[in-house]
Amino acid sequence: MKVLVVEDNPINMKLLKLVLKKYGHVAIEAVKGGEALAKAGSEKPDLILMDIQLPDMDGLETTRRIRKLAFMKNVPIIAITSNAMAGDREKVMEAGCNGYFEKPIDPLTIMGDIEKIIKGAKS
Repeated sequence: MKVLVVEDNPINMKLLKLVLKKYGHVAIEAVKGGEALAKAGSEKPDLILMDIQLPDMDGLETTRRIRKLAFMKNVPIIAITSNAMAGDREKVMEAGCNGYFEKPIDPLTIMGDIEKIIKGAKS
């Protein structure tokens, strides 16, 4: 599976890439929303892991724009964010995400959690 990882924190990016590689997935990096939008178009990933707080365009707006691409309408997008305030989950889902994880992620359980969301998105 080809996974677009949108994350501006180098430590979080490295951790997500290591976990994805361990499970046989290919990670494509993007550190800004605009870069993520371009790579979603050119790379056509099977899954997107989206940080919400990005330096240029936030992850919610990036998700909305990616969802406008016809071939990206059904690709699962999972938000990974440190935003854990009341109402944040709803904002993430309204923007077009299929799921939501709070940071810090648990590298031992994250793939199982991702697979549950993907299965839910396809059913």
